[in-house]
Amino acid sequence: MTACRASLLPFAFDFAMGTVDPSAPPMPWWAPAYVFGLSVLTEALALLCTGLVSGWGEKVPDWVPLVGGRRVAPLAALIPAALGGLGLVAMWDTMPLAWFGLLDFHEVAFSNGWWMVLARVCISPVMLWGPIVLALAYAYYRRRRAV
Repeated sequence: MTACRASLLPFAFDFAMGTVDPSAPPMPWWAPAYVFGLSVLTEALALLCTGLVSGWGEKVPDWVPLVGGRRVAPLAALIPAALGGLGLVAMWDTMPLAWFGLLDFHEVAFSNGWWMVLARVCISPVMLWGPIVLALAYAYYRRRRAV
């Protein structure tokens, strides 16, 4: 996931990376902070996904103030994971529709085919994030359910 976000960081500094949009307004002054903030947020969410397969997803680590050592309620992890996974599927898995111009989805224009290939290579792995989170949520449910 990190490579995908890193490829979007040039946009924060008004480097278009081969995209062609003559009607695009200039980047506002706060764009770099916004893009870096989104990068940190998605990194934190990716880290939370590892809680679905690690011990701290079942018991809060002892070093966490106030709640350290307590058992994590299964629904407290399952509901955000399922909603997040579905949101990621809805957000990213429509990209092939844009690539082929189906169902009125459109991709931004590129100055040449190499920029388009680079963009698609960088975006393709993120399309797996939603289905993987849903699979992890299901595995977490299977592991934590009452027998």
